[in-house]
Amino acid sequence: MPMPSSSSSLLSAIRRLLASLARSPPPAAAAAMPPSSPEPEEEGMGRSDAGVGGGGGGEGGGGGGGRALSYGKAEYWDARYVEEGGAPYDWYQRYAALRPFVRRFAPPESRVLMIGCGSALMSEDMVDDGYTEIMNIDISSVVIEIMRKKHFNIPQLQYMQMDARDMSIFSDESFDCAIDKGTLDSLMCGVGAPLSAAQMVLEVERLLKPGGIFMLITYGDPSVRVPHLNQSGCNWKIVLYILPRPGFKGKTKRSVLDPVPMTESGVLPDGFVPEDPDSHYIYVCKKLQGSTGTSSPTIHYVDTQDTAE
Repeated sequence: MPMPSSSSSLLSAIRRLLASLARSPPPAAAAAMPPSSPEPEEEGMGRSDAGVGGGGGGEGGGGGGGRALSYGKAEYWDARYVEEGGAPYDWYQRYAALRPFVRRFAPPESRVLMIGCGSALMSEDMVDDGYTEIMNIDISSVVIEIMRKKHFNIPQLQYMQMDARDMSIFSDESFDCAIDKGTLDSLMCGVGAPLSAAQMVLEVERLLKPGGIFMLITYGDPSVRVPHLNQSGCNWKIVLYILPRPGFKGKTKRSVLDPVPMTESGVLPDGFVPEDPDSHYIYVCKKLQGSTGTSSPTIHYVDTQDTAE
């Protein structure tokens, strides 16, 4: 399907897409990253991870002649979901790989906020695993309408069009857990990346109950993600895990459920290198009691006992 070139043609394309979805079952889920995704090269990382990121100019597309892409704009994602036909697709990892972390830190009775749900199967898989209330948000009204129609008969799943940088429709401390799998990465590759990241992280912190969990799944290592979690007014206890990408054939010396220690500034132990250079990083951020808007950020050294809470 050609990319719409105007607002009217975009609306027409959306109507055709929704009509076709109503007449036919959804296509099979993609197994890996979509070939149309640009490769991230954030903050000089120079990665080959086929994730969300922008072209070769570092954070927010600045420097080195790179261009800033419109990953923070609803119009970009609306057009993209129309072009891709609404096919189900999970960024980075499927729920099966993330289940041990999700179940450990967010029991099935948790009220979950799925940030940047897209067309992923993860929320549906979580319902199949016993989760009872998942609020899915996305900046794209196109994909939200697609997912509403697809899951109209699953009361555990709710969908709202929303920008993760402004979730003011939700009251303070109204969720037990928030999960982000690629949204912060998208914002980090757009215009005004640091401000966008700060806005999103502060909103997530506001929405979590004391003791609530923000689970961030990202390609960004601690040196480039911890500074964005360290927003003034947040008080997190952060535990880091590292998960090889799907399809990694090598061997790992440690269990993926073993936390990785890091310093307050996000420095990993000397000589520590993940066996898979394209690993994904899972930051489990626990909101400490009474932290909303009142405290400075805290990052704790971790050991295996931290996961037993």
